[in-house]
Parts: sequence; structure tokens; C-alpha cells
Amino acid sequence: MNNPDRIVPKMKAIAQYEYGSPDVLKMEEVDRPVVSDKGVLVRVRGAAVHAGDWHLMRGQPFFIRLIYGGLRKPQTKILGCDVAGEVEAVGKNVTQFQPGDRVFGDLSESGFGAFAEYVCVPETAIALKPNNLSFEEAATVPVSALTALQGLRDVGQIQPGQKVLINGASGGVGSFAVQIAKAFGAEVTGVCSANKMEMVKSIGADYVCDSTQIKSKLNRHYYDLILDNAAYNSPFDYFPFLKTPGSYVVVGGSMTRIFQAMFLNFVTSKIGGRKIKFLACKPNQSDLIVLKDAIETEKIRPYVDRVYPLREVPAAIHHLEQRQVRGKVAISIDG
Repeated sequence: MNNPDRIVPKMKAIAQYEYGSPDVLKMEEVDRPVVSDKGVLVRVRGAAVHAGDWHLMRGQPFFIRLIYGGLRKPQTKILGCDVAGEVEAVGKNVTQFQPGDRVFGDLSESGFGAFAEYVCVPETAIALKPNNLSFEEAATVPVSALTALQGLRDVGQIQPGQKVLINGASGGVGSFAVQIAKAFGAEVTGVCSANKMEMVKSIGADYVCDSTQIKSKLNRHYYDLILDNAAYNSPFDYFPFLKTPGSYVVVGGSMTRIFQAMFLNFVTSKIGGRKIKFLACKPNQSDLIVLKDAIETEKIRPYVDRVYPLREVPAAIHHLEQRQVRGKVAISIDG
């Protein structure tokens, strides 16, 4: 007699089948992923939301659809890049992890899927999580802190004693960038809205400037490095504050402003001295370990604005879209 078909275990997840507002995100029961020979099955305990989630959710700007597939409908059904949780099972070819390990990671190049109770990932996408953070706190680290680290260290080539200006200092990337720049031994000025200035001071900025007063408060040709995490204003507004030589690193913002920065880069590249650079963040395990060590030695720590349960991911992304978040928004996945 044939054995009955094996019942596939189910899990709760936030899924989407069309582009649009947070209303397209629905809690569903879906098949639990099966661990592959080279994969790690993680029981998700914490996740986080960031700008990439709402860009993918809305399918905007349009080139997002070209990169991740799905011109008319999304191919990525379960969003979520930032993950923290416990290893449930490992494939036969996995050597770095074993069941019970507590891990965190960036899934942006591994198929996403953190807004669910389980996700299967390559072992190179995760690392052991910092011991001094909860799962929710640890989940807010990977994407934003990797972006800040690589923007400052690799693209900006930050050096001790430099004067660094961080625009968007109160946001996810910016809040880590302030702390990472200080850990590198820089003098840090954070730019943010007036109602977030105290928060930016609390995470270690030497000086804080209201974003509406930069022209009157900041010194021209003063900064060795400008990290622009919120390029919603013209790059021409910030370029006068850069030394010669100096670097202006664009991390994120509106496409219009990024194209303006590209044009300015074309012009300034003919003159020399001040350089405009663009970050393309590359998730990697070695940098996750760098961040883990920095957190455990208390050089940096995530600033968590709010924690939402899994079923309220739509509300969490809506909150993020309002651009009023201080630090990061975390997601708690019920056991």
C-alpha cells in the first residue's frame, strides 16, 4: 500500500500578489520552506522594515520591477530583508551553523522572506547575532548598519580626525552612521529635522543641525566627508560645505536628486578635488561579524523607534513611509 502524501507544514507570513499601498499586504498561511542541502532554515524571531520594503511593495521606481522581476505583478511574494532568529535545521552541506544557533542577517540578495515565521537562507547570508541584543533589536541592524559601514569605510574612506557630516542622521542608516563615524574617530555633525535633534545628540553626534537651517548654521568648505542618506534636497545645497579634497557619498533619496548628483559628479570630475560617490551596498558575512563585534563592545547600538507584531507589517511600513521614524522599526514574530 502506498504511503499517504506527506503533509507540508504551514507557517504564517505577510504576502503580496500585486503592487500598491500597504493594503496589498495580507497575513496568510503558506507552505513552510524546505531546507536545501546548502541552506539554513531559520525560525524568525525578529525582522525590520526599511525603504527597500516599500519600494518593492509599490513597485516604484519602475526599475525595481526590472531588477527583481514582475513587471505587472511582484515575483517576490514575501518581503523582508532584515532577519534575526534561531536555526531550526541545516542542509547536509552546511558547515558554519547548527540547530539552536541564534543568528541575524541581510536577505536582500537571498530572496527576501523575513516577514514570515520561517525562512530558508544561504549560510553566507547570516552570522551569529550579537549576544547583547534582543532578536527584535538584532533584526534592525543588518541592512541599515551594513549600508552605513560600507558608505563610510569603503566609499567615503573615512579616517580618524576627519570632520564628517551625516544628512538624515535620525533615520535607519543615519543613526548607525553617526555611531560608526564616531567609532572611527571622526568629528560628527548630524543633520535632521528639528524634532529629532535630541535623539541624534543622544546617539553621540558632536553637533546637530536643523535640516532647514543648514545654509546659516554650517561652515563652508569644512567637512572632509558628507554622507547623504536622505538626498531629497538638491546636492548643490550640501556641496559648498565640502573641503577640497573631500567626498560626498550619496546613499539614498529621491531619483531626481540622485540624477542631479550624477550630473554634478560629471561636472566636478572635470575639475578634480571634490568627489561625488555612490554606494552600492553588498551584503556579506564578514561585515555582519564586524557589526556584531562593534555592538558587543558597545561602540554602536540600534535605536528602535517602535516594535510591531507580524500581523501589523502593513502599519509598520505605513509608519516608515511618513518619514517620521527615529532610528529603526522592528517586527516581532510570535513564537
